[in-house]
Amino acid sequence: MLERHFPERRLFLRSDTDTRFIRLRPATQLVAFAGSAALVAWTIIATAILLMDTIGAGNYRSQALRDQETYQESLNAMAAERDLRAEEALAAQDRFNAALVRVSDMQTELLQSDTRRRELETGIDVIQVTLRRTIRERDEARTNLAALEAPAADAPVTALPAAAEDTVNFLSAALADTAAERDQVESNAQDALLQADEMAQRIALMEDQNDAIFRQLEDAMEISVEPLDKMFRAAGMNPNSLLDQVRSGYSGQGGPLTPISFSTMGEMPNPDADRANAILGELDELNLYRIAADKAPFAIPVQASFRFTSGYGRRRDPKTGGIRSHMGVDLAAPVGTPLYSTADGTVIFAGWSTGYGRLVKIQHAFGIETRYAHMSRVGVRVGQKVSRGERIGDMGASGRVTGPHVHYEVRVNGNPVNPMTYIKAAQDVF
Repeated sequence: MLERHFPERRLFLRSDTDTRFIRLRPATQLVAFAGSAALVAWTIIATAILLMDTIGAGNYRSQALRDQETYQESLNAMAAERDLRAEEALAAQDRFNAALVRVSDMQTELLQSDTRRRELETGIDVIQVTLRRTIRERDEARTNLAALEAPAADAPVTALPAAAEDTVNFLSAALADTAAERDQVESNAQDALLQADEMAQRIALMEDQNDAIFRQLEDAMEISVEPLDKMFRAAGMNPNSLLDQVRSGYSGQGGPLTPISFSTMGEMPNPDADRANAILGELDELNLYRIAADKAPFAIPVQASFRFTSGYGRRRDPKTGGIRSHMGVDLAAPVGTPLYSTADGTVIFAGWSTGYGRLVKIQHAFGIETRYAHMSRVGVRVGQKVSRGERIGDMGASGRVTGPHVHYEVRVNGNPVNPMTYIKAAQDVF
């Protein structure tokens, strides 16, 4: 069967003087055919694998470019939205400050009107006491006059003694003066009642104005506090525990945050005072939120134009092509682009680190640490305290890189987290 498919062949080799041949047996032909077939199959398979890898790599690069463009558009939209929200926050703060000044003025007017009301009430009380005393004296004078005139009516009409006549004249004059004083007191009492009614109307109008102002302030506080609370919760942080930590470090009170009291005579607290104290409490909570926001990395380290080149998580390594974990995000811009701290903190490392190149580590509150790698210049030193938005160096291409960019990391209690969680959480606030 082997000779039928691979018959014996002879290969003749002829020279000028001699002729020789090489015998190709069936087994030899089978081995040569199998080897040639294996070589051709290996060539086909290798070519197919190479083509598939090339096509797959091209698709991956195209997908990566599309993802980068999508990320860039998202960041541009977030930057525009952030600027818009910042302008709205500034405008709301201005309105809040103006309303707070108006509340202070209205409180002053309310205190003055309350003082005038109390003075009028005291005056009315004095007038009523005087009126009652005058009426009592008038009644006593009438009784005395009737007692003096009664004997004279029963006795024969004779000339009154001079002393009795003087007494009658004196009592008549006193009665006339008392009647005149009574009429004047009644007139003054009527005027005081009219003024009290007018003052009551003014107080009612002022209370309506105060209620409108308080409603505006309460709405403004709710609008200001709610986005901050959502921002912390979106970043996976408990606002209550954060506020307790901030409050423990900022526990002093005074100035405009001192509780207000409109009562100076042991009276029950005024409802306006309760509402004002509630607003001041919310304002204190807003200040605590803003302090906490400055201590957490809700900002972006690059404020100039940049390109989002790599996200957080597993990715294809740009150097080796293998799949590796990427513990931060890469933001690309020209060498020398300023880099800024994303929160208040203390520099705990500033120097060269293998792979990272020139690296800055900043320790923030709440166990948060941020890292800024591949810098061309480090502008801070270890132990230096930095504020949110303070320049810490320049972007570069030091360390293990393919081009200039900043590798930005966020770690919580030593564990890496996605920095975009904080950046996206703050896009509607800052």
